[in-house]
Amino acid sequence: MLGVGGASTTLASLQFPDDVDSVLDLGTGCGIQALHARRFARRVVATDISERALGFARLNAALNAVDGIEFRLGSLYEPVADERFDRIVSNPPFVITPRAPEVPAYEYRDGGLVGDALVASVVAGAAEHLVPGGTAQLLGNWEYRWNADGLERAGDWAADACLDAWIIERDRLDPARYAETWIRDGGTRPGTPEFERLCAAWIDDFVERGVTEVGFGYLVLRRSATDAAPRLRRTEHADAPLDGAAGLGAHLSGALAARDVVAALDDAALRATRLQVAGDVTEERSYWPGAEDPSVIVLRQGGGLRRELRADPALAAVVGACDGELPLGVIADAVAELLGVDAARMGPELLAEARELVIDGILQPAP
Repeated sequence: MLGVGGASTTLASLQFPDDVDSVLDLGTGCGIQALHARRFARRVVATDISERALGFARLNAALNAVDGIEFRLGSLYEPVADERFDRIVSNPPFVITPRAPEVPAYEYRDGGLVGDALVASVVAGAAEHLVPGGTAQLLGNWEYRWNADGLERAGDWAADACLDAWIIERDRLDPARYAETWIRDGGTRPGTPEFERLCAAWIDDFVERGVTEVGFGYLVLRRSATDAAPRLRRTEHADAPLDGAAGLGAHLSGALAARDVVAALDDAALRATRLQVAGDVTEERSYWPGAEDPSVIVLRQGGGLRRELRADPALAAVVGACDGELPLGVIADAVAELLGVDAARMGPELLAEARELVIDGILQPAP
């Protein structure tokens, strides 16, 4: 069983800071996520397949004088059958391990399933254990295969479970690097015959299943409040390192709420909406020497996902004018006139980009 590490702080920062009635911490380990979840929840249920882990989690709760946490023994969702929660958090044992007798399995990191099936199982079960509108924040990985994109596969797990999904890939490793990382994690030293033997077993397993890379990252899920609501499907690669980034959960929670606002608006209503630039956004312009117009315009996000987005002059001008005072349509028409562009042709593309910028957190609905 692991103590608090980089993955622990990352998931803690990913937890939504909104007050709820109940949270499920799936695979609690030492209990760190349950302790964090209790700050925002009236009650927390923490589960684990290891009795030893639950013992440490109980001890940590007692040492920190945190009550309101119920600890249950069992695998995945078995201890909470027929129960629903406002939120699920989990750093599941997702390490991909060859299912071979000569390869050691470690309970703290290996769920005993083939490939990335453990994470797929956690995602699939989330819909049955979330209340309408409930959310899940998870860590996980997904396999890229010779005939399948990894992020698309991860998105399909949520699609099959009828969930909104926002999946953010922070890193990607080839099979050799992946194998070496986790073999070292298990205590086997590089350069030894045992290390080489285990590497060969890992590579053979990946080759047999057509795995070309393994992606790591974050999964944010939500059970829609109504079946009629348009599903959110968003998969992306992070522009900047995010592990342990403060305020990531608050950013994603706010982005989901903003997305719901603009998703409910048709183009005419969006044109009538007043938007403003988020306070952490800056603009960078690059010029060729002597040039009057910029060659590159980049919008940078200081917090949240720390995005770096290239913008054309029209979009940059619209974003720069969004101060919450004028409706978006008025700004777009003025920019079109300034640039000598047909507003009717430019408008639909700008509106689509504005919707995306709201979800990104670059633009926000004005209060």
